[in-house]
Amino acid sequence: MTDDTEEVLAEVGPRLRRIRKERGATLAGLSAATGISVSTLSRLESGLRKPSLELLLPIARAHQVPLDELVGAPAAGDPRVRSEPIVRYGRTHWPLTRQPGGLQAFKVLEPQRRLDPEPRVHEGYEWLYVLSGRLRLVLGEHDVVLTAGEAAEFDTRVPHWFGSTGEGPVEFLSLFGPQGERMHVRARPRRPKQGRGEDD
Repeated sequence: MTDDTEEVLAEVGPRLRRIRKERGATLAGLSAATGISVSTLSRLESGLRKPSLELLLPIARAHQVPLDELVGAPAAGDPRVRSEPIVRYGRTHWPLTRQPGGLQAFKVLEPQRRLDPEPRVHEGYEWLYVLSGRLRLVLGEHDVVLTAGEAAEFDTRVPHWFGSTGEGPVEFLSLFGPQGERMHVRARPRRPKQGRGEDD
Protein backbone atom coordinates (compact mmCIF):
# COMPACT_ATOMS: atom_id res chain seq x y z
CA MET A 1 0.00 0.00 0.00
CA THR A 2 1.45 3.39 -1.01
CA ASP A 3 2.02 6.28 1.37
CA ASP A 4 -0.64 8.30 -0.49
CA THR A 5 -3.21 5.55 0.04
CA GLU A 6 -2.34 5.27 3.73
CA GLU A 7 -2.75 9.03 4.07
CA VAL A 8 -6.18 8.97 2.38
CA LEU A 9 -7.35 6.10 4.60
CA ALA A 10 -6.09 7.85 7.73
CA GLU A 11 -8.33 10.84 6.96
CA VAL A 12 -11.50 8.79 6.48
CA GLY A 13 -12.25 8.45 10.21
CA PRO A 14 -12.15 12.19 11.01
CA ARG A 15 -14.21 12.88 7.89
CA LEU A 16 -16.85 10.32 8.90
CA ARG A 17 -17.13 11.96 12.33
CA ARG A 18 -17.38 15.46 10.84
CA ILE A 19 -20.07 14.50 8.32
CA ARG A 20 -22.10 12.69 10.99
CA LYS A 21 -21.93 15.67 13.36
CA GLU A 22 -22.80 18.13 10.58
CA ARG A 23 -26.03 16.19 10.13
CA GLY A 24 -26.73 16.03 13.86
CA ALA A 25 -26.68 12.23 13.79
CA THR A 26 -25.66 10.02 16.72
CA LEU A 27 -23.70 6.80 16.49
CA ALA A 28 -26.80 4.95 17.66
CA GLY A 29 -28.95 6.58 14.98
CA LEU A 30 -26.41 5.85 12.26
CA SER A 31 -26.14 2.27 13.49
CA ALA A 32 -29.90 1.84 13.17
CA ALA A 33 -29.84 3.30 9.64
CA THR A 34 -26.91 1.21 8.38
CA GLY A 35 -27.04 -2.02 10.37
CA ILE A 36 -23.42 -1.45 11.43
CA SER A 37 -22.75 -1.80 15.16
CA VAL A 38 -22.06 1.29 17.26
CA SER A 39 -18.69 -0.13 18.29
CA THR A 40 -17.64 -0.64 14.65
CA LEU A 41 -18.74 2.90 13.71
CA SER A 42 -16.84 4.30 16.69
CA ARG A 43 -13.69 2.40 15.72
CA LEU A 44 -14.01 3.61 12.12
CA GLU A 45 -14.20 7.23 13.26
CA SER A 46 -11.26 6.85 15.64
CA GLY A 47 -9.12 5.14 13.01
CA LEU A 48 -8.95 1.82 14.87
CA ARG A 49 -10.87 0.08 12.08
CA LYS A 50 -9.80 0.36 8.44
CA PRO A 51 -12.60 1.49 6.12
CA SER A 52 -13.96 -0.89 3.50
CA LEU A 53 -16.61 -0.63 0.79
CA GLU A 54 -18.83 -2.95 2.82
CA LEU A 55 -18.84 -0.37 5.63
CA LEU A 56 -18.64 2.88 3.66
CA LEU A 57 -21.44 2.20 1.16
CA PRO A 58 -24.26 1.99 3.74
CA ILE A 59 -22.84 5.03 5.57
CA ALA A 60 -22.81 7.02 2.32
CA ARG A 61 -26.41 5.99 1.65
CA ALA A 62 -27.49 6.93 5.17
CA HIS A 63 -25.89 10.38 4.89
CA GLN A 64 -27.02 10.77 1.25
CA VAL A 65 -23.53 11.73 0.08
CA PRO A 66 -21.35 10.35 -2.74
CA LEU A 67 -18.88 7.69 -1.66
CA ASP A 68 -15.96 9.82 -2.79
CA GLU A 69 -16.96 12.50 -0.28
CA LEU A 70 -16.38 9.96 2.51
CA VAL A 71 -13.06 8.87 1.03
CA GLY A 72 -11.89 12.27 -0.20
CA ALA A 73 -9.63 10.81 -2.87
CA PRO A 74 -8.66 13.50 -5.42
CA ALA A 75 -8.65 12.81 -9.15
CA ALA A 76 -5.00 12.26 -10.02
CA GLY A 77 -3.49 14.77 -12.41
CA ASP A 78 -6.69 16.83 -12.82
CA PRO A 79 -6.85 20.15 -10.93
CA ARG A 80 -10.52 20.74 -11.73
CA VAL A 81 -13.10 20.31 -8.97
CA ARG A 82 -15.62 17.71 -10.13
CA SER A 83 -18.31 17.84 -7.50
CA GLU A 84 -21.60 16.01 -7.59
CA PRO A 85 -24.55 17.96 -6.17
CA ILE A 86 -25.74 16.87 -2.76
CA VAL A 87 -29.37 17.49 -1.79
CA ARG A 88 -30.01 17.93 1.93
CA TYR A 89 -33.42 18.92 3.26
CA GLY A 90 -34.39 20.33 -0.14
CA ARG A 91 -31.22 22.46 -0.45
CA THR A 92 -28.63 21.58 -3.13
CA HIS A 93 -24.91 21.80 -2.27
CA TRP A 94 -21.92 21.59 -4.62
CA PRO A 95 -18.71 20.91 -2.63
CA LEU A 96 -15.87 23.15 -3.82
CA THR A 97 -13.20 21.70 -1.53
CA ARG A 98 -12.01 18.12 -1.19
CA GLN A 99 -9.58 18.06 1.73
CA PRO A 100 -10.89 17.10 5.18
CA GLY A 101 -10.60 19.56 8.04
CA GLY A 102 -9.86 23.23 7.69
CA LEU A 103 -11.94 25.48 5.48
CA GLN A 104 -14.85 23.86 3.62
CA ALA A 105 -16.49 25.66 0.69
CA PHE A 106 -19.86 25.00 -0.98
CA LYS A 107 -21.99 26.54 -3.68
CA VAL A 108 -25.59 26.32 -2.49
CA LEU A 109 -28.98 26.62 -4.18
CA GLU A 110 -31.94 27.24 -1.90
CA PRO A 111 -35.34 26.80 -3.61
CA GLN A 112 -38.18 29.26 -3.27
CA ARG A 113 -40.01 28.32 -0.09
CA ARG A 114 -41.05 29.86 3.19
CA LEU A 115 -39.79 28.09 6.31
CA ASP A 116 -39.98 29.00 9.97
CA PRO A 117 -36.46 29.77 11.22
CA GLU A 118 -34.97 27.15 13.52
CA PRO A 119 -31.70 28.69 14.76
CA ARG A 120 -28.94 26.26 15.72
CA VAL A 121 -25.49 26.53 17.26
CA HIS A 122 -22.27 24.57 16.70
CA GLU A 123 -18.53 25.11 16.77
CA GLY A 124 -17.02 27.00 13.87
CA TYR A 125 -17.15 30.13 11.77
CA GLU A 126 -19.14 30.72 8.58
CA TRP A 127 -18.97 33.16 5.69
CA LEU A 128 -21.86 33.60 3.21
CA TYR A 129 -21.83 35.42 -0.13
CA VAL A 130 -25.01 35.79 -2.20
CA LEU A 131 -24.63 35.20 -5.94
CA SER A 132 -28.28 35.75 -6.90
CA GLY A 133 -31.63 36.09 -5.18
CA ARG A 134 -32.32 37.09 -1.57
CA LEU A 135 -31.09 35.16 1.47
CA ARG A 136 -32.69 35.63 4.87
CA LEU A 137 -30.25 35.33 7.78
CA VAL A 138 -31.41 35.07 11.39
CA LEU A 139 -28.41 35.52 13.67
CA GLY A 140 -28.90 36.05 17.38
CA GLU A 141 -31.15 39.13 17.59
CA HIS A 142 -30.48 40.09 13.97
CA ASP A 143 -32.94 39.30 11.17
CA VAL A 144 -31.47 40.51 7.87
CA VAL A 145 -31.80 39.93 4.14
CA LEU A 146 -28.71 39.64 1.95
CA THR A 147 -28.99 40.35 -1.77
CA ALA A 148 -26.61 39.61 -4.65
CA GLY A 149 -23.11 40.85 -3.86
CA GLU A 150 -23.66 41.06 -0.10
CA ALA A 151 -21.83 38.93 2.46
CA ALA A 152 -22.09 37.97 6.11
CA GLU A 153 -19.62 36.26 8.42
CA PHE A 154 -20.31 34.99 11.92
CA ASP A 155 -19.31 32.75 14.77
CA THR A 156 -21.57 29.68 14.52
CA ARG A 157 -21.78 29.47 18.31
CA VAL A 158 -24.30 32.32 17.90
CA PRO A 159 -27.79 30.88 17.21
CA HIS A 160 -28.26 31.16 13.45
CA TRP A 161 -30.47 30.11 10.54
CA PHE A 162 -30.54 31.07 6.87
CA GLY A 163 -32.85 30.28 3.98
CA SER A 164 -35.19 31.61 1.32
CA THR A 165 -37.25 34.73 1.92
CA GLY A 166 -40.08 32.98 0.08
CA GLU A 167 -39.80 35.43 -2.83
CA GLY A 168 -37.68 33.21 -5.10
CA PRO A 169 -34.69 30.87 -5.16
CA VAL A 170 -31.32 32.07 -3.86
CA GLU A 171 -27.83 30.97 -4.88
CA PHE A 172 -24.91 31.60 -2.54
CA LEU A 173 -21.42 30.54 -1.49
CA SER A 174 -20.80 29.12 1.96
CA LEU A 175 -17.36 28.86 3.54
CA PHE A 176 -17.14 27.07 6.85
CA GLY A 177 -14.08 26.94 9.12
CA PRO A 178 -13.33 25.35 12.48
CA GLN A 179 -12.58 28.60 14.31
CA GLY A 180 -14.12 32.04 14.44
CA GLU A 181 -13.71 35.46 15.87
CA ARG A 182 -16.07 38.37 16.17
CA MET A 183 -19.22 38.46 14.05
CA HIS A 184 -19.58 40.92 11.17
CA VAL A 185 -22.79 41.35 9.20
CA ARG A 186 -23.06 43.49 6.07
CA ALA A 187 -26.66 43.49 4.93
CA ARG A 188 -29.82 45.52 5.15
CA PRO A 189 -32.14 44.84 8.13
CA ARG A 190 -35.27 42.93 7.23
CA ARG A 191 -38.30 45.17 7.54
CA PRO A 192 -41.25 43.61 9.37
CA LYS A 193 -44.45 43.45 7.32
CA GLN A 194 -47.58 45.26 8.41
CA GLY A 195 -50.08 43.15 10.29
CA ARG A 196 -47.71 40.24 10.93
CA GLY A 197 -46.76 39.08 14.38
CA GLU A 198 -43.19 38.43 15.53
CA ASP A 199 -43.62 34.69 15.14
CA ASP A 200 -44.99 34.84 11.57
